[in-house]
Parts: sequence; C-alpha cells; structure tokens
Amino acid sequence: MAALATDLRIADPDEIYARLVAAHRGLDARQGRVFDAKLILLLANQVGDMTAIGEAIAAAREGLSGATSDGG
Repeated sequence: MAALATDLRIADPDEIYARLVAAHRGLDARQGRVFDAKLILLLANQVGDMTAIGEAIAAAREGLSGATSDGG
C-alpha cells in the first residue's frame, strides 16, 4: 500500500469539522480524549497500512512544543 497521502481527498472538509465539533458537544475533557482515541483507532484500522499510520503520527507531531519522536 502507498505511504501517507497528504493531498486533499475530502470532498467537504468543513462538514467533517462540523461533525467532529458536534461529536464533542456535551463531553467533558476526559470524555473528549477518549472519543478522540477511539476515533483514531477506528480510522487507523480502516487505513490498515502501518507505514502510512507511522507517517501520519510523525506529521501530526511536527511543530508541537516538547514533542519527541518516541512519544514522550
């Protein structure tokens, strides 16, 4: 399978954002983190490509203060 695709493949990014915001509505901070973790794992399973998933993790951490490549 191909590595991480970074070109826009989403027909309506604003709709996805709106759905994510709606899904978080009414959740406290802990519930929001649990929801995010569950969604990430479900989507990672859908992707199924460990190379792409690893590249996505690295890309998501880019530029975050205090972030290290080992997850610490």
